Amino acid sequence: MRESHLAFNMATPTSAVKFSDIYELKEELGKGAFSIVRRCVQKATGLEFAAKIINTKKLSARDHQKLEREARICRLLKHPNIVRLHDSIQDDGYHYLVFDLVTGGELFEDIVAREFYSEADASHCMQQILESVNYCHQHGIVHRDLKPENLLLASKAKGAAVKLADFGLAIEVQGDQQAWFGFAGTPGYLSPEVLRKDPYGKPVDVWACGVILYILLVGYPPFWDEDQHRLYAQIKAGAYDYPSPEWDTVTPEAKHLINSMLTVNPAKRITASEALKHPWICRERVASVVHRQETVDCLKKFNARRKLKGAILTTMLATRNFSSRSLNVKKNDGIKESTDSSTIEDEDTKVVTPKTDTEMMRLVDYKRRSFGQHCASFGQHFTSFGPHCSGRKQEIIKLTEQLLQAITSGNYEDYTHLVDPHLTSFEPEALGNLIVGMDFHKFYFDHVFSKNNKPVNTSILNPHVHLLGEDAACIAYVRLTQYIDRNGLPVTIQSEETRIWQRKDTKWQNVHFHRSSCSAMPHGK
Repeated sequence: MRESHLAFNMATPTSAVKFSDIYELKEELGKGAFSIVRRCVQKATGLEFAAKIINTKKLSARDHQKLEREARICRLLKHPNIVRLHDSIQDDGYHYLVFDLVTGGELFEDIVAREFYSEADASHCMQQILESVNYCHQHGIVHRDLKPENLLLASKAKGAAVKLADFGLAIEVQGDQQAWFGFAGTPGYLSPEVLRKDPYGKPVDVWACGVILYILLVGYPPFWDEDQHRLYAQIKAGAYDYPSPEWDTVTPEAKHLINSMLTVNPAKRITASEALKHPWICRERVASVVHRQETVDCLKKFNARRKLKGAILTTMLATRNFSSRSLNVKKNDGIKESTDSSTIEDEDTKVVTPKTDTEMMRLVDYKRRSFGQHCASFGQHFTSFGPHCSGRKQEIIKLTEQLLQAITSGNYEDYTHLVDPHLTSFEPEALGNLIVGMDFHKFYFDHVFSKNNKPVNTSILNPHVHLLGEDAACIAYVRLTQYIDRNGLPVTIQSEETRIWQRKDTKWQNVHFHRSSCSAMPHGK
């Protein structure tokens, strides 16, 4: 790597150097409303990076300031558990931020694909997250948007490092300064002080770590409600608990750390530095090593829900010509739905607070019941319009079966008749990236599906259809695929899928899907 050039660009972005003189762009890795992420190769060294390319011609003055703030902060951070910025170049209406190329996908997606996952594994993950947060805090940086989507793995290798990403909402603070820096973050991970619009600082990141740790241990969040106002009321009251039976097998030390992180008063909340010294984090044989299958199962549903809602929100933002990094909502335009993966900034939203312990317990009770129902069917938050729509639901199931038949038979022509040309998707093969368009899928039709001459059978189990108005629907189901392997033995693969269908000019098309990692099982004789 050319250190002289790198040192210059790390100090300040420059427009004197053209990006194409130094890097060669490769395939797309992801896409937002005003930015695209592509793999790139440094010509002088052959080293691979990820280039975030922002179209600055479409940015407002405020978005320009936020971009400069993000680049300035990222230049400061050099830690093994943080995605590092290597270069920053302004070139002909575009700003290029060149980061580490992380190929392991999201931490939460990796966990559900593991054969074994225990409390001790959760402890190791949280230790790395806390290391990155503590480093940021030592350098006067508050992330403000800690959530699963921003926790990545360096590679697919076993034991790969967890890396903290996306400093788009990060701010610079002096020491333990507390001030009002604006309403920013993701609903389920916001701290009580932000919701109260009190001065805040580093403790907001520790609160978010507490939420993440809770999810790591049982697969669902401590605060949850479809209605954002009720969600905020739960958070402000610290209304969470440890229901049986899933929490019965979690060690007291883990619960103690969560309680220390989810302390409503930020002055009494544990710091990142103190959390790293907690026995559950730093001592061996404190965290349990028993496999937590129930956590993995529930985390699969949690992942599917947040991916789906995040993709829908991204599509809405792009359609409305909003920046995917900031959603500025006018008074009385508050978001009605709690979206786990949607980042908001400077939203002027009124929140309600329970005034008594009885009201707080009602919130805990309501949350437990509502999320319990959600966990049984992760698509339940979508609206259904009554029995008279059963015919349309059957139509969506039939269309989905036809689509899967086109895939298993390798019939690309039939497939293209059923999907939108700008189809978006999350699937294991894409390594946690949002795929847009048909090229990625056509590769499998050309080189895998169409060349398979062995029998394949696909079945849909437990389909749940939720109608989204007259011209859109969501279907969630378990997909079983049977085939004959190289040794002539029958094998069954199971995955969980969610698909969004939209009717355009009387024709239904699949516009988005999410598929979980597959688990294979050979048939017994």
